[in-house]
Amino acid sequence: MPVDILLLLVAAAFVAGYIDAVAGGGGLITIPALLLSGMDPLTVLGTNKVQGMFGSGSATLAYAAKGHVDLKSQWPAALASGVGAAGGALLAFVVPTQILETLLPFLLVAVAIFFAVRPGLGDLDRERRVSPAFFVGFAVPLIGAYDGLFGPGTGSFFMIAFVTLAGYGVLKATAHTKLLNFSSNIGSLIVFVFGGAVMWSVGLSMGVAQFLGARLGAATAMRFGSRLIRPLLVVTCLALAAKLLIG
Repeated sequence: MPVDILLLLVAAAFVAGYIDAVAGGGGLITIPALLLSGMDPLTVLGTNKVQGMFGSGSATLAYAAKGHVDLKSQWPAALASGVGAAGGALLAFVVPTQILETLLPFLLVAVAIFFAVRPGLGDLDRERRVSPAFFVGFAVPLIGAYDGLFGPGTGSFFMIAFVTLAGYGVLKATAHTKLLNFSSNIGSLIVFVFGGAVMWSVGLSMGVAQFLGARLGAATAMRFGSRLIRPLLVVTCLALAAKLLIG
């Protein structure tokens, strides 16, 4: 990997880490950047999991340190996310992702519209709509599987699941999203490692930048809460949808 390209990838990872810690969607930046570097698509997915693991882990620690997520009580959801992601990553080796590429922009636009127009979305918890067993046993592994198979927009889907199904406030949903994203990154990364689809030097270099960017992003999100998270989430979803539609 030429040094100038590696430096650009590191810079992209820092920005992605910041955005992802606040609203998700860091893959909008890192996956196209990795593809432009000349990697094959499977290696892009595997390498992206390496650097993404650093960002989601950094944000999780930052949120947990301030009491926004209880790591001990959330291990079943984290485990479900990791297992689902491992299954999705296995599918990535054999299943074409064209259908997901076609549907994803419209799903992201729907998420953006929801957070833009839904009244009363703030940092206070609301009524839970599904049982914890259903949420952990179905919703979480399903989104985790999507992360392993494809990836972009995973944070947005976890966010809307926490807000609409679990009744979490926006800031709490963001914090828990990072935990489940961290677990899904680990679960899928294990599969990509065994499949030989990881460029470690690039992934680890980007991972350092992701860690720092995510720490800064988490601090920003905790300071401003839903006032920042909601509009940034809307913009991120629309930008990712536009990117996928334009190609």
